[in-house]
Amino acid sequence: MLEYRSGGMRRPGYLILHVYQASGPGHWQTWLAGRLRAGEATVAYPDLPDADSPQLRAWLEALAGELDALAEPPVVLCHSLACLLWLHHAADGGRPASRVLLVAPPSASGAPEALATFFPPPVDAGALAASAPEGAVDLYSRPLGVPADVLPGRGHLNNDAGLGPWPAVEAWAREGAVPITA
Repeated sequence: MLEYRSGGMRRPGYLILHVYQASGPGHWQTWLAGRLRAGEATVAYPDLPDADSPQLRAWLEALAGELDALAEPPVVLCHSLACLLWLHHAADGGRPASRVLLVAPPSASGAPEALATFFPPPVDAGALAASAPEGAVDLYSRPLGVPADVLPGRGHLNNDAGLGPWPAVEAWAREGAVPITA
């Protein structure tokens, strides 16, 4: 997981951006959206267009619409392909977030052809900072200059890896608690 924080202490809403083929009912993102909503937080957890055949431009347009609908810069939580979406958004000078968490950003190695429009992602520390925010550490954390928490043996941090409810990521979302563990 990679994290970028901008200044400020406001309590914004949340924007949760899903993976390729969506996250589904047992995924930690779906669990987190429910937990945050139960705490009466504003949570946007959109179904990004054509999750089985995503196109970068369509996802960027959907992201811009979601950000426009939120009054304050949100806390943004991205998983997998959504991490690349956020990096493209940041590089395009898109609307900032208050904090950004990038969970399991993918590499092009082994990625399905359906994801081709997302690669290569812009790895631009200045753009990420302005946005608020083959291992992920080598591909993203070091070049971006942001901290990374590595969870050994947890795979892609999804249902298949045995990760549904994830209290540590909820603590990060609510309070910025680090490190994030499984």
